[in-house]
Amino acid sequence: MADPSPLPNARAFAWHDGDRVVHFREGAMGEAPAILEGEGWDRYELLTTERALGTAPIGLAEDAAAVHHVAPGKVADVSAAIIDHVTTPTLVALGGGRVIDAAKAIAAVRGGRVAAIPTTLSGAELTHFHRLPAGHEAPHLNRPALAIADPLAMTDLPEETLRATAMNSLGHGADALFGPLANPFSTLSGLRGAALIADALDQPAGERDLHALALGSLFCAHAIDGAGFSLHHAVCQELVRGVGTPHAETNAAMLPLTMLAMRGREPAAVEALAGALGTDPGGLPARLAELGGGPRRLGELGGDHAKLGAALESIEGRLGTMSDPLGAGELRELVEKAW
Repeated sequence: MADPSPLPNARAFAWHDGDRVVHFREGAMGEAPAILEGEGWDRYELLTTERALGTAPIGLAEDAAAVHHVAPGKVADVSAAIIDHVTTPTLVALGGGRVIDAAKAIAAVRGGRVAAIPTTLSGAELTHFHRLPAGHEAPHLNRPALAIADPLAMTDLPEETLRATAMNSLGHGADALFGPLANPFSTLSGLRGAALIADALDQPAGERDLHALALGSLFCAHAIDGAGFSLHHAVCQELVRGVGTPHAETNAAMLPLTMLAMRGREPAAVEALAGALGTDPGGLPARLAELGGGPRRLGELGGDHAKLGAALESIEGRLGTMSDPLGAGELRELVEKAW
């Protein structure tokens, strides 16, 4: 197994990246009101869920000009449902990827800014990817200007759910190796993040280095933000939208198969990923399945097979940036293997 060497200051740091600031440390969740004030967020509206709000520190909701609950569903729909109720374009998003992406979507339309306080390993706090509210347009997408990343808050999930969301994060790092804008910075970040995630998941649940797991998620999110999506996320995103499977679990189910499909197309990148995970290219699918908590089947995740044809067409339409995209037959075979 790969054993990533320690990084100095990896357990607590503030990263100033141009106009963006990332605070990473244990306890950052509890300090969120003070961090927001210190970074100049003196008036904001809060987007969250009932579950996430129950973990909010004292003062976060109380200091908000308004609190909006983000419903389950697609980002385009849930952001459209609340955008007319948002009057302050400065937003704080407390929750998982859906909540943070909804805030990004509204801020993109309103010309506002977002502070993200993640409660999962979605990576949305570092990326500019999101859908826009249904019926709305924006001149550009929105990347959070402030991220408050508390490793304990990001990993406070049941083991099976934690492994699924961790595989979504690892998928960011893996897909970044093949992205249309892949470069040495995104590649190194993706490989490092993947190694940190794998190393943490290999540890017993009660002894796991949650700082390393959360940091690995940030590395992988940073990687895909710079490199862009490739096969894996094109497949997973359209399956989630098209056949109704849950996001993180879909990533866990598909990642062994999408990396197998990329082995013949990008052998050097797949070899580097396998090495980062402590295996060889031939053992990579089994290693990814192990890290995800065992094989997962799309049918068992509630996928509607009758809608697969339309989802496959959507996937095929997104593969134009690949140098050697999969054809329709290859795509169907890929997904059917996971059913």
